[in-house]
Amino acid sequence: MIAKEEVIAFFDRLAPEWDSELVRNEEIIKRILDNAEISEGKCVLDVACGTGVLIPDYLNRGVSSVTGIDISPAMAEIARKKFAQENVTILCGDVEETAFDRQFDCVVVYNAFPHFQDGERLITCLASKLLAGGTLTIAHGMSREKIDAHHHGSAKVVSNGLMSAEELAEIFTQSGLEVTTQISDDRMYQVTGKK
Repeated sequence: MIAKEEVIAFFDRLAPEWDSELVRNEEIIKRILDNAEISEGKCVLDVACGTGVLIPDYLNRGVSSVTGIDISPAMAEIARKKFAQENVTILCGDVEETAFDRQFDCVVVYNAFPHFQDGERLITCLASKLLAGGTLTIAHGMSREKIDAHHHGSAKVVSNGLMSAEELAEIFTQSGLEVTTQISDDRMYQVTGKK
């Protein structure tokens, strides 16, 4: 079982260097956001937003608002400093324990899913935060095998193995979502469902 305190401490330590060590594959990010239906006018909840690596991508697509949430105070603070726009809100907290004043068109968990204690509980929670017709996406900008290998080192104590896309899709279905995207190949991993 992953200890929440260890996750917070781990990402607080990494936060100062996070952006300088960021590796982006623009083609894959575009595909992930297309599959997640991130588009003009949408309200987006970015779960485990870190320093806000995807916030510029959302804004470039004309979303109406972005709410980012991260459990790491250091990550959330960096994101707050980077994005002072009125339509961007950064919260520090556990998404499963946070009461939001709205539901969202799109909920995105990017490069973070293995760091949650209970994937099934998380999906159930996030599905409840969607508007009717909204989408939930869990995505990684690399393969499942590379994610697991990456997390095998220093991140081992704060990571679960990444479940297969088939297993995740089944949890989406059990949570009342219609699976619209299921990809697990040598370049990326994504499951998206619509409420």
